[in-house]
This record gives sequence, C-alpha cells and structure tokens, in this order.
Amino acid sequence: MATIGEWMKRRVQASGKKTAVDYNGRQFTYEEVNSRVNRLANGLIGLGVDKGDRVAFMLTNSIEMVEGLLACAKVGAIYLPINCRLSASEVEYILSDGAPPKALIYCDHFAPLIDTVLSHVPVKNLIQASRSTKGGSYEGFLAASHDAEPDRAVEEDDIQLIMYTSGTTGFPKGAMLSHGNVYWSMVEYLKTEPLHETDIALTVAPLFHIAAIIILTLPLFYTGGKIIIANKFDPVAIANTLEKEKVTCTFMVPCMWFDVMQLFNEKKYDFSAMRFGISAGAPCPPEVIDFYNAKGIPLTQVLGMTESPLISMLKIEDAARKNGSVGKPAVEYRVLDLDNRDVPQGEVGELVIRGPMVIKGYWRRPEVNEQAMFEDWFRTGDLVTVDPEGYLYVVGRKKEMIITGGENVYPTEVEQVIGKHPNIKEVAIIGVPDARWGESVKAVAVLKDAAKSLTLEDLRAFCEGKLAHYKIPKILEFMTALPRNPMGKALKGALRERSSSRSV
Repeated sequence: MATIGEWMKRRVQASGKKTAVDYNGRQFTYEEVNSRVNRLANGLIGLGVDKGDRVAFMLTNSIEMVEGLLACAKVGAIYLPINCRLSASEVEYILSDGAPPKALIYCDHFAPLIDTVLSHVPVKNLIQASRSTKGGSYEGFLAASHDAEPDRAVEEDDIQLIMYTSGTTGFPKGAMLSHGNVYWSMVEYLKTEPLHETDIALTVAPLFHIAAIIILTLPLFYTGGKIIIANKFDPVAIANTLEKEKVTCTFMVPCMWFDVMQLFNEKKYDFSAMRFGISAGAPCPPEVIDFYNAKGIPLTQVLGMTESPLISMLKIEDAARKNGSVGKPAVEYRVLDLDNRDVPQGEVGELVIRGPMVIKGYWRRPEVNEQAMFEDWFRTGDLVTVDPEGYLYVVGRKKEMIITGGENVYPTEVEQVIGKHPNIKEVAIIGVPDARWGESVKAVAVLKDAAKSLTLEDLRAFCEGKLAHYKIPKILEFMTALPRNPMGKALKGALRERSSSRSV
C-alpha cells in the first residue's frame, strides 16, 4: 500500500502539468503542488521534525492546509489540524496534550489567540502564513528549502494524523488515524462512487475535519482531478463558483446545502455540470435531498466519523429511491441492543464496526480505548436500523451529542462552563431541531436568584472565549427545577419533549 506522499509522486508522473488546485484564483499544477509539498517537508526536517513528531496547523481552508497534510505524510510526521473555532483554552489543551508539537503553522488572523496560547505552551518552531498578497513567513520558509523528495520510510501502520473530538467528560481526545486508515477509507469511497480526471470538486467544508479530507479532496488527488478550495462558506459565493467553474461534485454539510437551496428563490443557477453532491456531518433533511434530486443533482449521504472516516455511502443511483439512508456499510458491522446482542433486522440498535478504516486508538487515552470497544468491535454510538436490502438509516445517538451545522457538541462540556456562572444553580444542555443547522444548542437553567435577570445575550457573553461559538447556546429556557431520575440524572428526554413549545 502506498502512503499519500507516494500517491502524489505517482500522480505527478501522470498529470504533472494538469491543474491540481485552484486557490484564491491561483492555479497550481500537480508539479507545483508537489514541489511546494517537498519544500515544506524538507523545511520541517531541517527544524528537527522526525517520524512520529506532531506538527500542528491552525489555518482556514487554504493551499497550506493541503500542503501540510501531504508534507507530514512524506516526513512520517503526525499532521495535527486544529479547529479554528476553538477558544484559546481549548487550543491550549490540544497543543499541550502529552507534549507540545515540534512546529506550529498558523494563519496571521489567529496571531492574537496563538500569542495567548504560547504564553502557556512553549512551541519552539512557529511559521506564520499570511493572507495578504505578500505571503508571509510561510512562503519564505518554502523558498529557503529545496524540493527534492524527502528520504523517509513511512509504513501503513504509522500514524498519519490526529484529529481531536470533544469528549463526554469535557476533555477533547485525539483520534489517531494511520496511513492505512486513510488509504482504505479512500479506496472504499472510490468503489462506491468512482471519480475521474475530468472531475472538478469544490472543497468548502472545513479541512480541520476528517470528512472534508476524505470526501473528495484526497480521492481527487488520487484520480488526478481538480480541487477548488474555498476559504470560507458564503452561500452566494459558493453558488457562483459552482456555476462559473462548472464544478462536477462537492461535499457540504446539510446547513450549507440548505443555504444554497434558499438562493434558488432569488436566482436560477446553472448547476448542470454537477454530477452529484454529498452531504455528511449530520442527517440531511429529506426535503433538501428531494430539492436537489428534482434539479437533476443526486444528493447522496455519507456516514463516517473521526474514528472511522468512511462507514457507508449511498450510491448516486439510490439517492432518490433511498432518501434518508446513508447507504450500505463499507465496513464489517453489527447492530447491538443494550445487552450487546444483535437486534433483528429493522429494529434500532447501536452500530458497531471493525475494519481497516477504524482508528488505531486515542492519543494517550488507554482507558478511553477500552471503553470504545466491544470485544474487537468499535462502538460508534450511532443508533441505526437496517432495511431488508441492507441499507443503513441513522435514527439518533446513543449518547446525547448534539450536531449543529456539522459540528459536534457534547452537553457536558457546555454544562461545565455555564455551571460556573454566578447565578446558575443547575443547567442541562440539549439539542433541539433546527431547519438550517440540524440542531441548535439549548440551555435549560435554574437560577440561584430568580430576582436577578439573566438574558440569552448575557449568557452568551459569559461563554465568549470559554467555548467555541458553535457550542454557545442559541436558546435559553428557565425552570424552577430540572426533572431528574432517582439517581439524580437530569431527564433530558423529557426536556427535549417540552422544548418545542417552551423556548426563549
């Protein structure tokens, strides 16, 4: 099996002069991308970065994000992308988990936050990428290096990247994905939906999430297609790009598809070049899927997670017939009840999986690794049903994770922050349905002193800087006491049932 560093070398031989990446209007051929990747890789080696060392990246979608992933793969270093929406304390935790990374590459936009973090976490090697036309120290770093292929032996079982996912205890945990995990996820993806050299994909979902990497971006590199990188999501700009650049395929989370759909009420866009669209990160509303299918754009769903980038994908030809399904599993799977027994077909149970796409484990978390497994099966936490044809349908989460706009929010993490408010006696965080975001974060709180008012704006201001923006509640409701079971646990199911008519 070749690593993605090897893929790049081979693709240059076949498609060297062909455009690989379009970023900010600049076209990069496969030869140019590979040269820049090698310069970055050799520059990192010159800083003392070796096999197994972590290199952190705090960047918005950019050519640097893609180059960083490929360069780390060639060095054998561990690519560590950081969610740009996190607060300083959250970034500090990730960078200090175990030991600081050997290098940190970050966008100048995040310089104030990074300065705060670095006062607590000493990272020796810093490289700043500028969003100005001057390029910044990143371009200077590449120019000072050389573009010979790095002489490093990288194996299938070596860790390629670590992606942090929030934990139910409130502490993030790093999922370790090997080169093999990434390779086999890509292979299974291409078996489900072949891509071609003529394909043009738009990458707009954040590249600090595994889905944006595995769905289309890496597979397009493998097959020799063209990738257009959007720095941020703006629905009008994205719709214009899809039309103007004749994009053939793209992946977006449901709320993005929803926002683009809304634009059709104002203008008739020509998306005739698009062969298909992909939705993942959260359940996509059936009406959104129906809308695009009616426009001649099969919108298919993918089920994956940080711990297994590809679990299943619905084929294009099934997009309308199996609306709501995430397709047939690409992994070995079982569906278990609470007693770890297989459920009959059609009944709800937890999806457990195994196969070459499933992670090696969590970074420095042996106890979490043990909890995540049932015998040699990985617990996904997804509650699913399987129809008579073998198609999966996700019906919910075993735990109470909230998915808002494709981002995962764990209630405990938010409750820990809000619980420190001087006038909060107790609080429960739940997810409530939202037509645009899938779910919105809602806080149900009991005040210590009901005579002292607390508005949603006050609460959001209190959370500012302590939580990523998408984790801060959008809805606030007050109660005199939270409903609890005999063990003292808040009955969140009861709270969700009453939330539709009692929200502020």
